[in-house]
Amino acid sequence: MQIHYCSDYNEMSQMASDQVIANLREQPKKLLCPTKGASPMGLYKNLVEYHEKESKLFDELTIIKQDEWGGLSASDPNSCETYLKTNLLEPLKISQERFMSFDSSPVDAKKECNRMDNEIQEKGPIDICILGMGKNGHLGFNEPDKHLIPNCHIAELSPTSLMGSMTKTMLHKPNYGLTLGMAHILQSKTIIFLLSGEGKYEATKKLMNKEISTYLPASFLWLHPNVHCYLDKSSM
Repeated sequence: MQIHYCSDYNEMSQMASDQVIANLREQPKKLLCPTKGASPMGLYKNLVEYHEKESKLFDELTIIKQDEWGGLSASDPNSCETYLKTNLLEPLKISQERFMSFDSSPVDAKKECNRMDNEIQEKGPIDICILGMGKNGHLGFNEPDKHLIPNCHIAELSPTSLMGSMTKTMLHKPNYGLTLGMAHILQSKTIIFLLSGEGKYEATKKLMNKEISTYLPASFLWLHPNVHCYLDKSSM
């Protein structure tokens, strides 16, 4: 893992977006897996600004949803679907054909996970995976546990996930999560890992010990050969 120490959130966002753009310049036909939340918002804003100047760079970009709140309507303002449409899909003019997505309220959640596994098998692996870390060290909805699941799966949401910034304004809390598994993440060719936000000091401290533990899913990123970690020192 390459650690890039950034003086503040803006520098972190700029450095991370520069890395994504550099990857697109090498080969525009990429499969991008973005995360949700506050940490990547600056990065996404920068990508939209790049699109305004050089839209053709994004013409072959495909986006895959990393996770979703189970039981929420896709049109719910707090869904990951709405988050991605607002911040990436619509501004970057990503067509529906170039978007791989969990159904947020499937009739059969297990079958939906199998469908996404098959899509990744056909169109993957992920070229660029953008990750943030939860306060308990989770990646996507891969929560701390005795064991981690490699493929797409139904996740039991931890209290930490249910108390995150996206859930604060939810009228109805989600019943479960749908998420890519750790194998999908670790098979990504490039990982952009953003460490920012309040309340993550302890998890970050444990992460920097380089000890791999299922109780800190983010620690598995030490096993990946191409992780760019951008650490916002102002929030630690």
